[in-house]
Formats: sequence, C-alpha cells, structure tokens
Amino acid sequence: MAAFETIIFAELVGTIFYTFVGLCLMLACWWLVELVTPFSLRKELEEDQNTAIAIVMGSMFLALAIIIAAVIQT
Repeated sequence: MAAFETIIFAELVGTIFYTFVGLCLMLACWWLVELVTPFSLRKELEEDQNTAIAIVMGSMFLALAIIIAAVIQT
C-alpha cells in the first residue's frame, strides 16, 4: 500500500496524456504512410500477407514508441 502513496498525481496525469499523444502520433504515421504509398497497406497486409511491409510498419511503430518513451523519461 505504501507504493500507492508515493505516486504523484501529476506524474499519473502526464503518463496518461503522453500515452494518448503517442497513440495519436502512431495513428497519424499510419495515415501518412497510407497516403504516400501508391497501394493499400491494409490490402497488402491482410489479403496478400506481405511480410516485408509488415516488418517495415512494425519497425516504424517500434521506433516511434522508443522516441515517445525517451520523451516521457526526460
């Protein structure tokens, strides 16, 4: 129970805020890549099961998550 007493309300609000900012950035990146590519990413991933595109998109999301985590820690 002592662990809950040390949680600062501002830190909790900041974490929740940055979580939503990170999700919005990931959604914006998905939308931007979908807009720039001449083909449908959803079709390539779901129907054609293009592994190369899945790896590239996963790497992009992982890199963005690392950047967001670094911003939260500072």
